[in-house]
Amino acid sequence: MNKTILRKYAQLIAAVGVNVQKGQEVFITAGLDQPEFVAMVVDACYRLGAARVVVDWEYQPLEKLHVRHQSLRTLSELTDWQEARWKHYVDRLPCRIYLDSDDPDGLKGINQKKMATARQRKFPLIKGYRDQIENKYQWCIAAVPGAAWAKKLFPHLTRHQAIEKLWEAILSTSRVNDDPVAAWEAHNRDLAEHCAWLNGLGIDKLHYTTGNGTDFTVGMIPEAEFKGGGETSLQGIYFNPNIPTEECFISPMRGVAEGIVYASMPLSWEGQLIDRFWIRFHEGKAVEWHADVNNEALTHMITMDEGSAFLGECALVPYDSPIQNSGILFYNTLFDENAACHLALGMGFADTIRGFENKTLEECRALGINDSMTHVDFMIGTPDMNIDAITRDGRTVPVFRNGNWA
Repeated sequence: MNKTILRKYAQLIAAVGVNVQKGQEVFITAGLDQPEFVAMVVDACYRLGAARVVVDWEYQPLEKLHVRHQSLRTLSELTDWQEARWKHYVDRLPCRIYLDSDDPDGLKGINQKKMATARQRKFPLIKGYRDQIENKYQWCIAAVPGAAWAKKLFPHLTRHQAIEKLWEAILSTSRVNDDPVAAWEAHNRDLAEHCAWLNGLGIDKLHYTTGNGTDFTVGMIPEAEFKGGGETSLQGIYFNPNIPTEECFISPMRGVAEGIVYASMPLSWEGQLIDRFWIRFHEGKAVEWHADVNNEALTHMITMDEGSAFLGECALVPYDSPIQNSGILFYNTLFDENAACHLALGMGFADTIRGFENKTLEECRALGINDSMTHVDFMIGTPDMNIDAITRDGRTVPVFRNGNWA
């Protein structure tokens, strides 16, 4: 791939994604697939004035070995050095960049129960630190091609050709063109306009229907608002957490959801594919579910903790979107969630509450924001999806018709 355009992408992640400020630290998490590009991102961060950039390398085969050979007790521990790092995050609020290149099937065959149990035991040790930094720091998730991921998408191509093809798809859907910064400014304005319209309706509930069987109603928090594109941290710094993004999202009222939803795409969760699944909700909670492919992983996902069976997000994405129009099923939530409307089980977003900056996290959760150790998006949008808003003054307003904005 042309290095000039890759440098533009690296600059976009550093300047528009996390928006590194002079003197800030940056922590980057990346796989071993594209070290030269990771170096470009590091360089871009330093050029913006970063004081220190730390890269944490990940490798899925190592994670499988850890789960296989470590005891459950060891896997569940928060070591002294890990706790010291969490304390550092709280004290310094560094930017966080996640460069995803994982193989969608990279953890296939792992001991799912052992891995899930270890995370359930470890999470209470981390939660206090995580809550302290919530909404205070800038973060961005972006993607780079991994060889296994690229070959899954383009199995008929050679390894090199598949990686190049995936680079092209990532850069195109991420709006990396002649002037990516201007493109993102325009895109954020467009998302803000849609959010403003939605927030002006006074929505009490959303009702979803599709031809594949989805018939689902979810309640809204009166104090909540739709958001999309860029966000502002509690430090007052504007950043873009997802590159790419096409969604207008909100956190719904915990405990108010009825009906059934059918997934419209496979879901890659924890390096394992879950496919052809449905979930039925009652009183806001997932009470029944089934996946034709990897039902065990779906069950672990929904039962990680009490909050993982409740919804944390409803996101509206037009079917006529750049990612959907690419014709590529990415097997990666960062992209697939921006190709269709989706829901998320687990943690909700406190910053969707109006005036959240003047409220505590506990106050936002008391209003109806769900709390959980997980946040898992799954896609339900289809070409024939209809969504109606039932407003607080009793109107029914079409929001989506045939998969797109009404």
